[in-house]
Order: sequence, then structure tokens, then C-alpha cells
Amino acid sequence: MSTEEKSAAPRSLAEALRVRDDVSLAALLRSRPDLITPVPTDLTQLATRAGTRASVVRALERLDRFALQTAEALAVAADPAPYDELLRLMAGDERDPVVAAALPRTVALLREQALVWGADDRLRLVRTARELLAPSPQHPSPTGLGPCVREATAGMSPGRIQEILAAVGLPSTHDSVSAVSALGELFTDRQRMAGLLAGLPEESREVLDRLVWGPPYGQVTHDPAAHLRHLLDSGLLLPTAPGTVVLPREVALHLRAGRAHRTPEPVPPPVEAAAAHRPQVVDATAAGQALSALATVEELLKEWDEGGPAVLRAGGLSVRDLKRTAVALDVPEPVAAFWVELAYAAGLIASDGEADERYAATPAYDEWRELPTAERWARLAGTWLTATRTPGVVGGRDAKDRTLSALGPNLDRSAAPEVRHRVLALLAGLPEGASPTEESVLARLRWERPLRGPRRDGRDGQDDDLRTRLARWTLSEAELLGVTGRGALAAPGRALIGAPEPPHPAREPEGPGDKLPVHHRTPPAPAPPSPAEQAAATARAARLLAPLFPEPLDHVLLQADLTAVAPGPLEPELADVLGVLADVESKGGATVYRFTPGSVRRALDAGQAAADLHAFLARHSRTPVPQPLTYLIDDVARRHGRLRVGAASAYVRCDDDATLDEILADKRAAGLGLRRLAPTVLAAQADPAALLEGLRGMGFAPAAESAAGDVLIARADAHRTPPRTAPEPVPDGPPVPDDTLLTAAVRAVRAGDLAATTPRKPGPGSDAGGAPAAGGELPRTGAAETLATMQAAVMTGEALWIGYVNAEGSASQRVIAPIRVEGGFVTAYDHTADEVRTYPLHRVTGVAELADDAT
Repeated sequence: MSTEEKSAAPRSLAEALRVRDDVSLAALLRSRPDLITPVPTDLTQLATRAGTRASVVRALERLDRFALQTAEALAVAADPAPYDELLRLMAGDERDPVVAAALPRTVALLREQALVWGADDRLRLVRTARELLAPSPQHPSPTGLGPCVREATAGMSPGRIQEILAAVGLPSTHDSVSAVSALGELFTDRQRMAGLLAGLPEESREVLDRLVWGPPYGQVTHDPAAHLRHLLDSGLLLPTAPGTVVLPREVALHLRAGRAHRTPEPVPPPVEAAAAHRPQVVDATAAGQALSALATVEELLKEWDEGGPAVLRAGGLSVRDLKRTAVALDVPEPVAAFWVELAYAAGLIASDGEADERYAATPAYDEWRELPTAERWARLAGTWLTATRTPGVVGGRDAKDRTLSALGPNLDRSAAPEVRHRVLALLAGLPEGASPTEESVLARLRWERPLRGPRRDGRDGQDDDLRTRLARWTLSEAELLGVTGRGALAAPGRALIGAPEPPHPAREPEGPGDKLPVHHRTPPAPAPPSPAEQAAATARAARLLAPLFPEPLDHVLLQADLTAVAPGPLEPELADVLGVLADVESKGGATVYRFTPGSVRRALDAGQAAADLHAFLARHSRTPVPQPLTYLIDDVARRHGRLRVGAASAYVRCDDDATLDEILADKRAAGLGLRRLAPTVLAAQADPAALLEGLRGMGFAPAAESAAGDVLIARADAHRTPPRTAPEPVPDGPPVPDDTLLTAAVRAVRAGDLAATTPRKPGPGSDAGGAPAAGGELPRTGAAETLATMQAAVMTGEALWIGYVNAEGSASQRVIAPIRVEGGFVTAYDHTADEVRTYPLHRVTGVAELADDAT
């Protein structure tokens, strides 16, 4: 390297950032948004922030496996390291062509994210990343390499080092530094090392083979065997502590043929397609599941329409209430937790906030029910995709070993939206109608974010980290919700994530289990969509789903066994009335309703008359109304309202005193505290509601009445919470900045850096160098000197360097070209903001002239 090139080479990360263009700086801030929260004042502060431990850890966690392997290799290389050394560590002595082809792009990525800086002949890993990834006894390197010879011999006596030199045939030296250097040169010389290893006994070679890929540490006794003594004498094993030895890094690299990693992974594992289906079948299956999802959510809210389960003191549903909900929905408890959490995340249910706090539907639920069917589904699907609440963890334990309950706290997992979106994107990369193998999806995700899992030993198939569980839950939840059908991404699901049309036409499968021989490559993960983009994608998904839904039916098929069959989805009004008049017996492609005395009484309680029910059934049945059903309605209606319950505490009155005698004689009435007030009136100690339930349990059909004696509709009004907002997702770090914010941030950082680094003329009491103030200090001058310098700059047109404190007390440095000074204000072109601004002179802390050669 020439003298000019050396002087031009950056000496720090700040200098490396200073020579970047605006596009490159914007790319850095986009990939690491924590760096502009808040916006740095200059590039020195940006570089400092980029080297903090929290920021570096976050950046490393977002590297794919090959990029992380490259960073790990740099951590065990020289500092700085030439590109050829890095290439040898990654591709080995044989220079693997696939690794060699992928490495330049990966180094460019690490440079873009400010984890690596410097030219190709002097690559440097930022200090914090090197500390995190370099091997140490407390934190072994993922490469399996140990310390280098210089590090391993740091505490060794000079005499012992000279003995090792003599054992390997090297001449003795006068100092330990040159001795260690000579030993390191021997271990890195491939030819001489081959000769040294060739003379080892077979047992010694076996010891080295066991340590070569890590961990590099081993245990020895105070009197090691001969084959171990041979390794210790020649320095191929070096002691690090009593009874502990280590394989030096240089020896391990020779035995590995130069590779830092046993298996470099420059290419992401493909997502394998397990089976193919016709796209029409996939879309139809997904649409059917979407209808079932809507019906399940509506059934859940109907169960809680008059007030749902009580809220636990710590928040959430009790285990018993979750079990009851699962029974009511006829689903397993984990699936019930999913539907409950989805309705909560969508803002359809919440706690009512009353003294006896319970869960109930929100006013937003009534608005949601008025939406078209496809839009209702799209709202649920969009909520699921972006929500951070994770129902899969329900039933687990938190950090304090407390059970995690549905609707309770601590269910947010900030990585959930990114994992859901990425899993669906991987499915979108397959041919249309193809479903993936679960393990290939998990392997791809582990390659893309290897540091998010707890295991770093290569046995990916055995880990069960959160990211892996989130992916598994995503695959099952997407099927429940109708985003996928038969495991393949449906057209509405593809639109939901904003994916383009399938790149390859689907071929006709030979059968439902037809295997696809092609391993389809999936594009890298894009940036997450903005809220506006996600809203547009959700609306498009609704438009694609709407034609897939069957037209709602306005009729049912009544049968003689007191059942009604709905051969498809019903119109909302028909479904509502039928849901009151009959009980759902079974679901599926056709829903079966059963009429019972209790269900008919429920309809009468709701204000319907027997004639209304007969007319309704005749109007909506494609078959004649069966005689048993007619008799059932008439029989229940005949008895309905004969007994009337009101508030005395409560009373019962009936024109038939024999009926009252029957009630008093019934043992089941003992708990109601009944006594006769008149031949046709009984008084009760129980409240009216309990009295109604007790008489119904005895087989009677009482009706409630008002104080005026009018019959009341016994069906309670739907209970609604006050207006509630849906829970906000918990972000996984700062949001990705948009282009407008990036442009403004880059401009501000550039301008602040210009103000901090522009040379200025020395003022009174300053040194003659004309350098900016140390530590970014603001210039300090008196008011008279500040005014005079400003006025002179207006005459000459020169630019000035000023310190300025705004109304909030925030100090900054600026480069301005004064245009006018009057009334205690200076109007100037501000190079920092790239616009003309006016500043109060009393807020200017000081002023300095720029050096003549400043640009």
C-alpha cells in the first residue's frame, strides 16, 4: 500500500462512515433503525452508537447464518485482516467456489450494517462484535476454535517456551516474544506442520482429532500419558490452567485445512414442497375454513353476549372458564385460546371495567357484524398477522413461574408478526397450490436468524426455541383461519402479505400426496410492510375472498325428528332467529339445528308469538313444517306465561290455584322460600331471576311481568363494554424508518458532522491548529464579539461556525452564512438544515470563522 493510500484509509468507524454516500448511510439506518432513535448529532455519535453492546447484539441477531459465520471468522482472524485471510478461513485451502462466490456479497452486507469497516486489505470487525464472538474459556466460539498461540502462552514461563522451541526443532531466542512468534510461524506453515504431525504417534493424532472441531479444551492428569506428553512437549497442546489444556488456534486451522467452520452455509436451505393440489381446491378449502372461523368467533361472542367469564384478579381467564369455552365451541383448549385471543386482539371483546369485572363483547363487535362477510374475515386475518399476542404460550409459565392465562398479561411476543409474515412469504415462494414440509420451513427460518435460538451446536432439529414454536403455530393457525388450505397458501392469503402472483404455473398433481421433485428457492425476506401497505393488502385479500364464498341461503330443510338442516351459510337475519329458536346440534358443510321445549321457550321469551314462529318456519322451509314441530310450539306456547314472576321480593301469581298447590308441594321449591299470600299469589324470598330459574327447573314455564302487570321479555339485553381500543402490538425494537425520515436523518447527521468537523480560524486563547473544539464543545464568545462577527460576515459573505441552544435547551453546532442582522435576530442560510432560517442572537453561544481552506 502506498503512503497516499495509507493516509486515505479510514482510521476509525466514524471516518469509514464519513466517506459513505447518502444512499449507503440511509441503507445503514434502515437496517439498524435503533441508530436513529434519536437522530445522532453527527457521524462520530452515529459510529459510537453503532458500537454499543445493545445495538451490536441486535444487529448480530438479524444476520443470516452465513453472515454470522463470516463475522465469527473475522473474530478469530488477525485485526485487521486482509480479505484473502478471511476467504481462506471461510472457503478453506481448497477455496470452495460456492463460498468464494457468496463471500463478497456477505462482506458488503456486514459493511453496510457497520459491523465491518475498512478496505479489503484491512478488514476490521467492530470491537464490541469481536468481544462477543471471539473465543474465550467462558464463552467458547461457535467455530470451535481456541486461543491463538500468543494468547495461550501469555502466562507461560520463558524457560518452558524455550523448551517447546527445542522440542520442535526451532532455535532458541533471547526473549519470549520472538519465541512465541517463531512458534506461531511454524504452526501456520503448512509444509513444516505436515512434517511435524507426521511424526506423531497414532494415539496423539486421535487426541487432536477429538479436539479439532471443538470444544478445544481437554483435561489431563498431573502425570499425562506418553502420547499426551508428546503433544505438550511440542506445543501442540498448551496448558491454560492446572489439569486443563487447549488446542492452539493455528494448529486447529491446519488440521481443518484452513476452515473456521466445519460446514459453511453460503446458500439458504430450500423450502421443500411436500404435496401439490389444484389451486382451485386450495382456495375453496381455505374459503370454507374462513367461513368456519367466522362462525366460531360469532358463536364465542354469542356465548358471552350477556356477559362472559369473570376476569381473574391478575387478569385473564381462569383455567375452568377456558375449559367451558372450549366445550361450548367444541374445540380443544389451545384452539379455544386462539379464538379468544384473536377476538380480543381484534377489539371484539374486552373487560367491562365494572366492580364485578367480566369479559363481554365491545361495541366494535356490533359494527364488525354489519360488515360484508369477506371484510369481516379480512379484519380477523389482518389482526392475526400483525398481533404480538401469542395464544400458543397459554398454559406455559412466565419468568416468575406463574401460569400464563388466556387474555392475561405477558402473552406478547414481539417476534410473532415477523415470523408469521416470513412463514407465509416462504409458502408464497412455492409453486401455486404446493404445501411445504414443516421441517424445511423451520430449517430455513433457523438459517435466516440463527442467533434467535438457544442452540449453537448445529443440531437444529432438536431445538425448540420460541421462533421455531412461532413458526409451527403460524402453520396451524393459518389453516384454522383460512389463510391456507390443505397446507398451501390460498390466493387471499397471498394477497394478505402483499405477495406477487405465483412465479410458476402449477402442474397437475397425480394425487393428493403427489411429491414435488423440485426444491424451490425462496427470495430473501423483504422489509415489513407499513400500516398503509398492510391495510391495502388486507382490502385486496377481502376482494379475492368474496367470490369464493357461497351465496347465503334464505331457507332450511325441516325434518320430522324436530331438526332443521341448513345446507350452507344462512342469511344473517335467518341465522339469528334460528339460533334463538333452535340449538345447534352439529356443524360442518351443513349445520343441523334441533328444536327443544327450552329453545322454543327461549324464542317466546324473546317476544315472539306462536303464530310468528309458525309463519317464520313456513316462510323459510323448503319442506312442509312437520306436525311434531307444530305441536311442540303450540304446547310450549300454551303453557308459556301462565305463571308470572315479579318483585315483591318476588312473587308468583296464577289464576289456577291448583298449580300453586303443586308448586308448594314440590320439595324442589324449598330453597325458594315460598309462602301463599292469596289463593292465586305466592311470595318468595328469592329474587325474580332466581325464582324464574327455579320454577323452570321444576318443569314450569313462567313469564316475568312488570310492576304494571305486563309480560316482560325475559331475554336479557346484550351486555356491551364501554368503547374499547384493541390492544396495540408490542414492537420488536424501533420501527423501520420510512424514506422521508431517512432523508431527513441523513441530512441532519451530515450537517451536524459538517459543523463538528469544519476547520475554523483560531480565536483568542485557542490553539493555532484551527481544529473543531474538543469533544464537540460549542464555540463561546461574548455578545458584542458575536454581533460584530455576524455583521462582518454579512458584508463579506463568509460562512460561520456557531453554537446554538433552542427553546427546549438542546444545544447544537451549525454552519451558517449570515444574510441579515437586525432586531436581535440573524437571518442566514443554514448549511445544517439546507435552508434559510432566522435565529435569536441571545441563543447563539458563540461564533467562529471557518478556516480559509474549509469547504
